[in-house]
Amino acid sequence: MLRFSCCLTLAVLLAGPVFAQDSVISLQPPGASEAVSVPDTADDADASSSEEPGPPPPCGGKTITIARMPWPTAQLLAEIHARLVQQQFGCDVEVVPGDLAVTPSSMGANGQPAVAPELWITRVADVWNTALKTEEVRQAGTTYSDATFEGWFVPDYEVAAHPDVTTIAGLKANWKDFLAPGQKKARFISCPPDWACSVINRNLIRANGLEGVFDIVEPANRFELDTLISEAESRKQPILFYYWQPNAVLAQFAFKQVDLGPFDKDSFVCLGRVACADPKPSGFSPDPVIVALAQWVFLDAPEVAAYFQRAHMPFAEMNTLLQNLSEPGATIESVADAFVAARGEIWQPWVGKPAQ
Repeated sequence: MLRFSCCLTLAVLLAGPVFAQDSVISLQPPGASEAVSVPDTADDADASSSEEPGPPPPCGGKTITIARMPWPTAQLLAEIHARLVQQQFGCDVEVVPGDLAVTPSSMGANGQPAVAPELWITRVADVWNTALKTEEVRQAGTTYSDATFEGWFVPDYEVAAHPDVTTIAGLKANWKDFLAPGQKKARFISCPPDWACSVINRNLIRANGLEGVFDIVEPANRFELDTLISEAESRKQPILFYYWQPNAVLAQFAFKQVDLGPFDKDSFVCLGRVACADPKPSGFSPDPVIVALAQWVFLDAPEVAAYFQRAHMPFAEMNTLLQNLSEPGATIESVADAFVAARGEIWQPWVGKPAQ
């Protein structure tokens, strides 16, 4: 059942269109040079020059606390980063419980935890903006390699037969290949009708001129959505469907994303309305999901801050990790251990080493 539930929290997060990017403020992280201290007096300077300085303690002698949020992707990232920061930089590391709303407030108030590896800042824009104003917390970088989490997909075997079906023009030209026996229209599998994405998908079908050739199927729930996709794939039936990443389903089977064109903010606002009179094409809205760092990490542990600025997890890799998590006996910790042991080509650039 984990395969069907492990990303349910993200499904809820991603179910609606997001227009909050403009409401999220940004603040550049401090430079490492700000951490350099200057002796207050000549006596201090003489004393320091007369002694051979020892090597500085790793991470400024402080423990790097990493927030482990309640959903699986954030839990995996917390454990993966904890292992790499400890192994590669010699830091004392502690994984601590985290919460989407409480963690940025705590980071802004007292710089703890030190790291939040997957923070959906548009979901808590007011909390995040307030935290930034304290100058105790900063954005290090983006959590994932891509900023657009939702899309339309077709299976690899259909792309092999008709390479152009990853475009709207290709779907129009090849829609009959998606027909099941006895059908007059092909099926587009959307999301449940009480999810905001169902409204967007209905309008996108209209905006792209596909309403005459594709019928929209809206499953009752997440379980039925996954079942429809799994059944079609197991029978090698052509299928066009909506989904989101990262997600175990997209690692279990081989799919390609349909190019819906660039994101257009004004068009997307209308796509999110039930009464959108004249829908226009647009890609799905990007969503800023970030690694948040306490300010003191930039100043006292700049090498760790640089690591988190480079640590962008590819969607495909996280999809696979979630699939691995669904295996019998798998745990967050065991999957994190396996990633660190076997996937150096992904994480070595994070620590500043060439991928091998």
